[in-house]
Amino acid sequence: MTAPAAAPGTPVHVSELRRMREAGEKIACLTCYDASFALIEDRAGVDVVLIGDSLGMVIQGQNATTAVTVADIAYHSRCVAPYLKRAFLVADLPFLSFATRERALDASQRLMQEGGAKMVKLEGGREQADIVEYLSVRGVPVCAHLGLQPQLIHKLGAFKVQGREDAAAEAMLKDARILEEAGADMLLLECVPSSLGKRITEASQVPVIGIGAGPDVSGQILVLHDILNISPMVTIGRKPRFVQNFMAGAPDIESAIRAYVQAVKSGAYPAPAHCF
Repeated sequence: MTAPAAAPGTPVHVSELRRMREAGEKIACLTCYDASFALIEDRAGVDVVLIGDSLGMVIQGQNATTAVTVADIAYHSRCVAPYLKRAFLVADLPFLSFATRERALDASQRLMQEGGAKMVKLEGGREQADIVEYLSVRGVPVCAHLGLQPQLIHKLGAFKVQGREDAAAEAMLKDARILEEAGADMLLLECVPSSLGKRITEASQVPVIGIGAGPDVSGQILVLHDILNISPMVTIGRKPRFVQNFMAGAPDIESAIRAYVQAVKSGAYPAPAHCF
């Protein structure tokens, strides 16, 4: 039996995200890094706000996310948390902060206690199952990030679609199952074929959030500065296929964010042009 929907304005929790998944209600997620945008995103109906290590690129001007520290994420989380009355706050565990169980726990404690985060997100497949379980049994909600892992850019050499080949797709499907069994409360899929996004979502009992993972996942996430068409990636770099400019035709920023939320909720985003 599906749990009843939370009353309007009620803070979103893990159980509400699971209810939304079971009810087929799309989850609208967006990155955020400061108080002003936090206030607007919460008011515009964003369900999940992510303090992403993407701040290294859109805030700090780095060419990768690997320079971002736990202190950086904690700082930006502290800026955002007080202005979220409804949205659920997730914070990234940055590069190598979860290299050991102890480091992962220390970083998670800091992001939750100092930053006000309600969940942490970490990149990696089955090799992170031990870390996920270690955090989960200690009361830390975890989102596991599969597919393209930006923290591995110096090994990958370039951002590219993952899971195109049958063997890679099967491995990712198995990774998702292992991470869920280890205690992951949510999965995030980045840059994978739509067909694989659908398979993983159908095989999972937890919400699956996509960024370039097709329309059949539980919800969508994009980088705030990308949807406002102001990030270096979209203005001087190569615009990712899955990015849509929601400022086009919008009278102001809040209207653009509301348009994004509505497009996710209605299924209008992502369109086929945004999918692999």
